Amino acid sequence: MISLDRFLFSFVLLVFLVRLCDGSPHIENKADVKIINGLDAGTDLNIHCKSKDDDLGAHVLGFEQFFEFHFRPNVWGTTLYFCRFWWNSESHWFDIYDQDRDVGRCDEKCWWWVRAAGACLLNEKMGVYDICEKWKDGGSSQEGTGNDTARIYNEIFGEQ
Repeated sequence: MISLDRFLFSFVLLVFLVRLCDGSPHIENKADVKIINGLDAGTDLNIHCKSKDDDLGAHVLGFEQFFEFHFRPNVWGTTLYFCRFWWNSESHWFDIYDQDRDVGRCDEKCWWWVRAAGACLLNEKMGVYDICEKWKDGGSSQEGTGNDTARIYNEIFGEQ
């Protein structure tokens, strides 16, 4: 019979070899995600981002302000961070980092300019935000929750 330790070692080795043959790096670089409020001047953008394991909390961004976080994508290629965005009477959600989608597209610098129609990724080669995605919810307008909860959170924790 094969021992559990030997099985686990063989499994990890197999995953490593598959990732290596797939052309994926065996150790992912740290990803930098930046979310910038590109709505109209005077319109605050509320965001709440999380992954399966991390809740990054609620934040309020004034026009052209940003929220930034860093992480190392997992070796399985399944890292996913999603965010809820709301302002005025709009409420939307979007996968701000999907490892399957973003590896090779924004390996280290995943900077997003959020506007009413969706989010646009920085094209590092051109220096412009021209890789645009629509909201995951189809862009439907919903009742927003307003700024109070996130604003209170930011004032308490000094993140404004």
